[in-house]
Amino acid sequence: MPNPRLASRYAKSLIDLSIEKGQLEDVYADMQWLHKVTVSNPDFVSVLRSPIIKSDKKIKIVEAVIASTVSDITLAFTRLLINKGREGNFPEVISSFITLYKQYKNIHTVKLTTAAPLSEAIKEAIVSQVKRSGGYENIELQTAVDEKLIGGFVLQTGDKLIDASIAYDLKTIARQFENNDFIYKIR
Repeated sequence: MPNPRLASRYAKSLIDLSIEKGQLEDVYADMQWLHKVTVSNPDFVSVLRSPIIKSDKKIKIVEAVIASTVSDITLAFTRLLINKGREGNFPEVISSFITLYKQYKNIHTVKLTTAAPLSEAIKEAIVSQVKRSGGYENIELQTAVDEKLIGGFVLQTGDKLIDASIAYDLKTIARQFENNDFIYKIR
């Protein structure tokens, strides 16, 4: 069962340790890689969460998968999670670490969804506009393509959402026709 409080505590301790050792960027790169592994390989997560597999076997499996790729701090941290019986929360700890890292570095995530892929020049223009209007210094742009938008874009920064898509406009017009707003205004 997901436990965000536990995940946040372990992630915070890992951030503090990596800052103390001067290896924050290395551990962040490890966590990004591990996040990709846990998202793309549900069997790996199932092994970690399995109550049948003993801790010593899990350590051997995890070391075989990640030992050659991650730093010593990340490997030792993973062993600690397994020894404490918290390996089932590993994906949540990874996500929490990435979130805390972005807060520490003051990085704001901006999600941009468009109907068609954008050029790099347009992406840079959008990032610079969001920096100016939002007062942000560091922005991480996540892009997605959704053909259902028909045209335009949907931009999300934190709790703000700007929907400038044609699909949204069409839904708004459809609601106006359903409510008979045009007939009411004529009378």
